[in-house]
Amino acid sequence: MSTAFKTTDGVKFNAADLRISWEVIDNNYQNKNEALTALVITNSGKNVLPAGGWKFYFNSGRGFTENAVSGNAKINQVNGDLYSITPTAGFKDLKPGESARIEYVNDDPVVNVTDAPEGIYMVWDEQPEKGYSIGSFDIKPYKPSYAGLVTPEIVYDRNKTVTDIPADQLPKILPTPVSYTETGGTFTIDGKTPVVADGAFAKEAAYLANSFSKILGRPLTVSSDAAGTGIALKKVDGIAPEGYELKVSGQGVVINASTAAGAFYGIQSLTNLVSPAAWVKAEKSIKITCVDVKDAPRFAHRAVMLDVARNFQTQQQVIKLIEAMSLYKLNVLHLHLTDDEGWRIEIPSLPELTSVASKRGHTLDSKTHLPASHGSGPDVNNPYGSGFYTKAEYIEILKYATDRHIIVIPEIETPGHARASIKAMDARYDRLVAEGKKDEAAKYLLRDLDDKSEYRSVQYWNDNVINVSLPSTYTFVERVVDDLIAIYKEAGAPLPGIHFGGDEVPPHVWEKSPAYLALKASHPEIQNTGDLWYYFYGRVNQILKAKGIHLAGWEEMALRKTKIDGNDTYVPNPDFTGEHLQADVWNNVLGGGQEDLAYKLANGGYKVVLTCVTNLYFDMANYKSFDEPGYYWGAFLGIDKFYSFIPYDYFKNADVDRNGAPINQNIFLGKQRLTDYGKSNIIGLQGALWAETVKGPERMDYMIFPRLFGLAERAWAADPAWATEKDPIKAKQEYDLAWSTFLNVLGKRELPRLSYYSGGYNYRVPKPGISLQDGKYASNIEFPGLTIRYTTNGKDPDANSKIYTAPVDYKGGEIKFRAFDPKGRGGNIATGGEAAEGKKQGSTL
Repeated sequence: MSTAFKTTDGVKFNAADLRISWEVIDNNYQNKNEALTALVITNSGKNVLPAGGWKFYFNSGRGFTENAVSGNAKINQVNGDLYSITPTAGFKDLKPGESARIEYVNDDPVVNVTDAPEGIYMVWDEQPEKGYSIGSFDIKPYKPSYAGLVTPEIVYDRNKTVTDIPADQLPKILPTPVSYTETGGTFTIDGKTPVVADGAFAKEAAYLANSFSKILGRPLTVSSDAAGTGIALKKVDGIAPEGYELKVSGQGVVINASTAAGAFYGIQSLTNLVSPAAWVKAEKSIKITCVDVKDAPRFAHRAVMLDVARNFQTQQQVIKLIEAMSLYKLNVLHLHLTDDEGWRIEIPSLPELTSVASKRGHTLDSKTHLPASHGSGPDVNNPYGSGFYTKAEYIEILKYATDRHIIVIPEIETPGHARASIKAMDARYDRLVAEGKKDEAAKYLLRDLDDKSEYRSVQYWNDNVINVSLPSTYTFVERVVDDLIAIYKEAGAPLPGIHFGGDEVPPHVWEKSPAYLALKASHPEIQNTGDLWYYFYGRVNQILKAKGIHLAGWEEMALRKTKIDGNDTYVPNPDFTGEHLQADVWNNVLGGGQEDLAYKLANGGYKVVLTCVTNLYFDMANYKSFDEPGYYWGAFLGIDKFYSFIPYDYFKNADVDRNGAPINQNIFLGKQRLTDYGKSNIIGLQGALWAETVKGPERMDYMIFPRLFGLAERAWAADPAWATEKDPIKAKQEYDLAWSTFLNVLGKRELPRLSYYSGGYNYRVPKPGISLQDGKYASNIEFPGLTIRYTTNGKDPDANSKIYTAPVDYKGGEIKFRAFDPKGRGGNIATGGEAAEGKKQGSTL
């Protein structure tokens, strides 16, 4: 894309010559719990940037005061997370080599790098339809001193509780089986080892042979009968549907199961038994520890929700996620395919959904594509702002998942979070009206053209809610459902349910819609716009039921608004309790008042998937530190929060609030506990990766892994002893032992495997802990087995830096520590200065 622009006055300026950096000036500006920040604009070109005649556009999830403190610009919200910066009379010509500062106030203090603006680009007033990319944008490092800051000293103290366990004493299957016994000895698998399978398990046998060929460099032979020792897959009645029995002895391997899924999970446990080193390079033979395993999952629904709407992920990256999910026995991929910022699946009957709504770039009218969001910039060819799965690509995803016993649940967001759908159907309407086909144009229209309602969604959109009073809305829903059914049928993939969203519809929507007023007049059960909720989901449910598909949605779908003592509240909606609707419940924010919402819905008869923000959101930052990316509005979530989650009693181990401060247990007074009936309605767990901050496959891997191991453990394994132990001291002792074992398994087996498995995953390598003790710097790591390296010359440690083995006696300059994975990929850097400062502040943080 060209970055130069020439005005009618002959001024020529190249936006690529602009270097912009962002910095924090005061994180408690005027003692108002606000942040004074600055954009520093440097002209590195040869021409003058004029004082006006242009705007900057950028994205941010935060709010700002309109007038810049520096008196040289105004900041205005355009829509959603898109803002503009307009220079005022205070902005002067910027000559080559000069810099200017725009200082402005954020509504909230800065916590981490995610709080920075992103995707800044330039638009000239004379050419408002075209955006120009700037040369560079940098975030200046910031060392905040806010409460709850996690310093390397605090990390060191946390890591001290982890016992280093020898690798040969660790269990070798994850997630933890119901029963696991090492029986002594090994069995050797080589290229001559046959795979013998019952006819019902032919596909699983082929998968096993192909999987082990990557280790051995040649495929194993599959047959229905073979002499000698080998690997046998046997169909045996009486074993739980997804359960299996795995026996490895000196005579061979036997996997018993009653279903193909059970046989598959037995194969994955056998794969777990293989040394991680086997994936580094092909081996002529591999030794498997002799074991006796009996296993079955705790929950039938073990899910990952991947948002590809906010920021797109390629088909290849989705397939890599499926591969890792299947290895650790997760069986549902919930694909969030549509949202305000993008529509990501081809619907053949409605081409505008992808020709318009799958692309983002500079636009102020959204007629040919959607606006820049989440830093995607002005170019519609941005690889994460734009993109979709063709029908053929989606079918390949479905086939790959089905072969691994993973169900793919599509999510089509309605009625809120639907700006992409609305704008696509607007484009279709405009096209057909221009062709003189007005009736056909209105067939799938999703907004009332005469609606004068004014609203703002939680994400600040003012035009993102489908009008559920329109008959065309249901024509659209049925058309999309029919196309999805056809795609799944062609793929030979199951489609038990479709997720229709249902969250975060703002107040005041539909209030001034003629379509709503007409519907209200003819439907006496509709007294206000709140009643449209039940009308809409009742109709969508009937559409799906007629096609043999169940309806799923976020928790709001299952709620009815009512009042207690004059105050608005929500209760399980009795209209739908007999419909077997599935509610994915995320809202249990500690201190938010809805801590028991999931339990209320389960007790009230809804099938509930726990997707709790307090423990299962991959997009939350790992902890409170400026260099740790991710949102934090719901909680800070290290892998410990995933691992320590107690599905049937998540109040029990809630120790800190969403800001990381010790929790007041009084917030649970009067909250519903889960009844035995309610327990029967908790059908599973789901980890969720919302993608506002996720740009590209590397960041996706960073946010999901290794936290996915904690999700897999809690979704599959039985309640551990520490979860049900009533004596808090004993429970803590049991937890500490189990936690140490888990972290050792990850550091010494699963993370080394993940470095090479399926091409390797860019999992988060944690920052080391550091402690200054008697003039020496001690360091440790969350996952025993990872390598810590350090430097004393001011340079960042790399894969060739000195390995840390004992406390370092060093008093000059800056000492830096960094952890590395087996491939030499480093994590965030901890410095000696941080450790020293942390030691001084640690008691007051």
